[in-house]
Amino acid sequence: MKSSSHYSPRIEITHLLRLAAPIIAAQVAATLMGFIDAVMAGQVSATDLAAVAVANSIWFPAILLVMGVLMAIPPIVSHHLGAKQKHKIPHDMWQSGWLALSCAIAAMLVVQLAPYILSVMDVEPTLESLVYGYLDAVIWGAPGFAGYLVLRNISEGLSFTKPSMWIGIVGLLLNIPLNYIFIYGALGAPAMGGAGCGVATAIVQWLMFGGMIICFRWHQFYKPYALFSAFEWPQFHAMLQLFKVGFPMALAFFFEVSLFAVVAILLAPLGATIVAGHQVALNVSSIIFMLPMSLGMAISIRMGYRLGQKDAEGCFFSLKTGLKVGLAQVCCTAIFTLLFRHWIADIYTNDPAVIDLATNLLMLSCVYQLSDTIQVIGVSALRAFKDASGILIITLVSYWLCGLSVGLMLGLTDWLRPAMGPYGFWIGFCVGLTVAAILLSLRLKYFYRKLTHDPEWQN
Repeated sequence: MKSSSHYSPRIEITHLLRLAAPIIAAQVAATLMGFIDAVMAGQVSATDLAAVAVANSIWFPAILLVMGVLMAIPPIVSHHLGAKQKHKIPHDMWQSGWLALSCAIAAMLVVQLAPYILSVMDVEPTLESLVYGYLDAVIWGAPGFAGYLVLRNISEGLSFTKPSMWIGIVGLLLNIPLNYIFIYGALGAPAMGGAGCGVATAIVQWLMFGGMIICFRWHQFYKPYALFSAFEWPQFHAMLQLFKVGFPMALAFFFEVSLFAVVAILLAPLGATIVAGHQVALNVSSIIFMLPMSLGMAISIRMGYRLGQKDAEGCFFSLKTGLKVGLAQVCCTAIFTLLFRHWIADIYTNDPAVIDLATNLLMLSCVYQLSDTIQVIGVSALRAFKDASGILIITLVSYWLCGLSVGLMLGLTDWLRPAMGPYGFWIGFCVGLTVAAILLSLRLKYFYRKLTHDPEWQN
C-alpha cells in the first residue's frame, strides 16, 4: 500500500476543484431555476409562491426516484476508468437510460395521486387550483429530465463536467423568459400565475436533454468511448443490477430531501404566509447546499477512480482532503447567510410577514450547515463503495425517525412546549442532519479499517 506521504494535498485539491467547479455551477443553475420560479411567482402573490412550494413538495419526491437511482452512475463509470474497462461504459449508458425512462414514467403516475394528498388537507381552493396547474404541466418534462440526467452522470463519471455546467447555465437563462411568458401571459400564452412555472420547467428540461445529446454526438472528448456506436435494447438483467445499486440510494436521497419537502405540505394548513416564508428559507438553503453536494460528487468520482485502481489509501486521502475543503467552505457560507439574511429575503417578496419568518429560519439554517456538509460528503463517499444498504438505513433513522419526529413534536404538538410551527420543524432538520453526520462518519471508519487490512488491497 502506498504511504499517505505519496499523495500531494495541493494536487488532490486541484483535481477536486476542477471536477467540482463545473458541477457546482450546474447544480446552482438548477437550483436557481427554483429561485427564479419563487421570485417571479412571489411577485404575483403570496398564494402563487405558496402554490409553487406545495407543488414542488409533491413533484420532487416523485422525481427523486430518477435522480437517486442515477446518482450511482458517476462512481461506477469512474471505477471502470480506474480499472481500465472503458468498454463497459456504453452498455451502462444505454441500460441506465432505459431504467431512467421507466422511473420517469413511474414518477408521472405517482403525481396523479396529488388530489388524494391535497384532499386530506384544508388547502385554500385558489391555492389548490394553482398546484394542480403546475403539476399537470411539469410531469411532461419528466422523460426529458431523465435523459438529461443519464448523459450528465455519464459525462461526470468520465471526469468531464463542463458540459453539464454550460447546458445548466443555458437552461437557467431560458427559464426566465419562459417563466415570464407563462406566468404573466405573453406572446399569446395565457397568464397562468405560479402554475406557469410548471410549463416553463417542462420545456427547459427537454431543451437541456437535447443539448446533452448534441454534445455527446459532436464533442471530441466522447469519441474514444464510442457511446453511440451500437444501439442497445433494454436488458432486464442489466437494468435490474443497476436498479439494485441505485434504488437504495434513491430511497436514501428520498428520505433526506423529502424531510424538507414534506414539511411544506404539513405547514400548508397554517396558511400561505407560513408556507411562503418556509419556502424562501428552504430555497436559499438549497442553493447553499449545492456547494457541499457538488464537492461530494467530485469526491465520489475521485474515490471511484482510486477504487478501480485498488488504491485504498489514495481513496481515503481523496475523502479526507475533500472534507477539509468542505469545512472551509461551510464557514464562509454560514457567515454569509447570517450577515445577509434580511437582504436575501427581500429579494423573494415584499410581504413583511414572509420576510420576518424567512430571516428567522435562515438563522437556524446557519446551525445545520456544518452537519449538512459532513453528511452529504459522507453519503457521496459511501456511494463510491456502492454501500447502498448502509446509506439507506442511516438516512432512514436520521431523517425520518429522528429529524421528522422531533420536527412534528416541536412544530405541531404541545408535548414538550407550545407548538412552534415552522421553527419546530427546522430544529428537527438540525437534529436529523447531525445524527446523519455522526452515523455516516462511523460507517466510513468501518470501511477504512476493512480496506486497509484487506490483503487484496495491499499494493
